[in-house]
Amino acid sequence: MSQRQVLQVFEQYQKARTQFVQMVAELATRPQNIETLQNAGVMSLLRPLLLDVVPTIQQTAALALGRLANYNGDLAEAVVKGDILPQLVYSLAEQNRFYKKAAAFVLRAVGKHSPQLAQAIVDCGALDTLVICLEDFDPGVKEAAAWALGYIARHNAELSQAVVDAGAVPLLVLCIQEPEIALKRIAASALSDISKHSPELAQTVVDVGAIAHLAQMILNPDSKLKRQVLSALSQIAKHSVDLAEMVVEAEIFPVVLTCLKDKDDYVKKNASTLIREIAKHTPELSQLIVNTGGVAAVTDCIGSCKGNIRLPGIMMLGYVAAHSENLAMAVIVSKSKKAIKSILQKCTYLPALEPFLYDAPPNILKHVVGQFSKVLPHDSKARRLFVTSGGLKKVQEIKAGPGSLLQEYINSINSCYPEEIVRYYSPGYSDALLQRVDSYQPLAN
Repeated sequence: MSQRQVLQVFEQYQKARTQFVQMVAELATRPQNIETLQNAGVMSLLRPLLLDVVPTIQQTAALALGRLANYNGDLAEAVVKGDILPQLVYSLAEQNRFYKKAAAFVLRAVGKHSPQLAQAIVDCGALDTLVICLEDFDPGVKEAAAWALGYIARHNAELSQAVVDAGAVPLLVLCIQEPEIALKRIAASALSDISKHSPELAQTVVDVGAIAHLAQMILNPDSKLKRQVLSALSQIAKHSVDLAEMVVEAEIFPVVLTCLKDKDDYVKKNASTLIREIAKHTPELSQLIVNTGGVAAVTDCIGSCKGNIRLPGIMMLGYVAAHSENLAMAVIVSKSKKAIKSILQKCTYLPALEPFLYDAPPNILKHVVGQFSKVLPHDSKARRLFVTSGGLKKVQEIKAGPGSLLQEYINSINSCYPEEIVRYYSPGYSDALLQRVDSYQPLAN
């Protein structure tokens, strides 16, 4: 057998290995193939290929493992039990950027399923290597490492602390300053995952200057980045008054209110959540939000959204109103016209509406009077009560422009009563009566 024939055997073997990992990686993209691949023992066949002499085979084997582990906890656990993690961690530090991205993807796919699997990644020494990858010259490697670190940190405070102790936070803050949008997104998401567990962890993020850099990205045109930025600021602000004030001091108001009009529903939701987390702490913070137009902006946002996207905004209004009577009134009077009109049109219990005749601003007063004009013609008891309570007298004191809708409402109310009753409560009528009394000359006896 010639030398050429001998070498051809090796070439065929390499070609077969290449074809195998490529096919497995392709098959792993389809959910219906996963169980069959698992039953065929694909994990044990891929493991030695992670150390193959051919770099492309190593990378494709890691990609295939990541796709398999991504599907469910059982396959991820098989990666752990197969002692595959130490090989990945070793290669993560030694191999080229393509392999690093694939290996970090496997670690993310394993760690996302449970705290136990994430802890297995920590136990095999992966954190130090992932943190080193955050300094790689290739943005894709940084992104893959940040993603894996975020998935580990999100489970609980202990895992998040392990990520912090490995030195990840300062490098993640540097990553959000990089020009690549995808890297910014993932780094902001990881900072959010670290901050959410405790005030101490959030303080760690604050101490390296994260707030200022996050606040600068609130108006970035990329919606997915804005989602993560708003989420990170929310997770910081939620823990304490001091942390909330630090977020406010980054001058997020009134800039953040523009996010409530974003075309992306999750940007709206996260912006409402951020405002809620600030408002809940003190009356002073709530008053600041009111002063910048935050209550009206959140109310408009609630009216433009559907489903649970509205929930943070509704809760925010509740927190503001709960602090004091003045703030509760601010919530009421700051409601958008559309929301107020909708509420008033459903209110037929007029005693509940009557206080608004005295305190409501003009744009709301119009709708209040309008509701009285609709109910009074059909309710005799309400008409009587409206007179005795002073409501009819108050309506006569309202200054409405001739021919205006408000004047039409007032005329409609007046038409429900005899003319002499309306005239009696009109401004100046009692003065006219007194003048008549003063000028009255009784007949001489």
